[in-house]
Amino acid sequence: MKIHFYKYQATGNDFVVIDNREAGLSLTRQQIEALCDRKFGVGADGLMLIEKHPTLHFNLEYYNSDGSQSLCGNGSRAAVQFAARLGMVNGKASFNAYDGEHVAELLPSGIIRLKMSPVGETRKIGDDYFLNTGSPHIVRFVDDVDAYPVFEEGRKIRYSEAFKPGGTNVNFVERLPNQALKVRTYERGVEDETLSCGTGVTAAALAASFKGYPSPVSIQTRGGNLLVEFKSSHSGTFEEIFLIGPAKMVFEGSLEL
Repeated sequence: MKIHFYKYQATGNDFVVIDNREAGLSLTRQQIEALCDRKFGVGADGLMLIEKHPTLHFNLEYYNSDGSQSLCGNGSRAAVQFAARLGMVNGKASFNAYDGEHVAELLPSGIIRLKMSPVGETRKIGDDYFLNTGSPHIVRFVDDVDAYPVFEEGRKIRYSEAFKPGGTNVNFVERLPNQALKVRTYERGVEDETLSCGTGVTAAALAASFKGYPSPVSIQTRGGNLLVEFKSSHSGTFEEIFLIGPAKMVFEGSLEL
C-alpha cells in the first residue's frame, strides 16, 4: 500500500499527517508504529489523519507513535496549519479531536492559537500536581531541569502503581525569572522525552498558577517557545485555556507500507 504523507513539526514535536478525506484509510497499530519508526519509517512522535466532519471544519484522528490515542496539543496546532494548506479553513477553525470539539485561530504570523478543554480538577500528590489537559499529566517542579534525569524519573512515574493501568505523562518544570517556565516532558505513547508537549506545557502553566504565576505564562521547551493563557477560579478549576505557538510543514512524500 502506497501512502502519501506530510511531515509537520510544532516546537519540535513531529508528526506524520495524512489527508484522509477521500482515502478512507484505516491503519493497524503495527502500521502506525512502522510509519513513526525513525529508522525504518518516516519518523515521528505521532500520526494524524485529517478527515471530513459533518458540522465542523474537520475531524482529527491522532495516534501516538505506539498506536495509542490521546489528545495532542502540538499535533492539533499542526493539524490546523495543514487544514489551512488544504483550503479547509481560513483563519478560524473548528474540529473534533480525542477529547471533543476545539476551536483555533491561525494568525497571519503563522502562530496557532488553540483553545483547550476546561480543566475541572487539580490534584496535589505530595509536592507534585496532577491535571488532565486532554491527556493526564504529572507536573513536578525542580531546580535545574537541564540536569534532571527526565527519562529515568519520567519512566518511573509513568509506570508507577499510582497511575495504572493507563499511565501518565510527566513534566519536569523549572521556574525562570520574569515568571517564565522551562519544561521537559516524558510522554507516554512515545515512551521517551519529546522536544515539546502541548498538553504538558499547558498542565505546567496551570500548575504554576498555584505558585503565583499569572496568565499568560511563557514557556521554553527544547523545541521552542510556547505561550499559555487561562482563566482560573478560586476552586482550582480553569477555563478559557489557550495554547499558542508555531507549527510548520517540513516535507511531503510517499511511502510503501
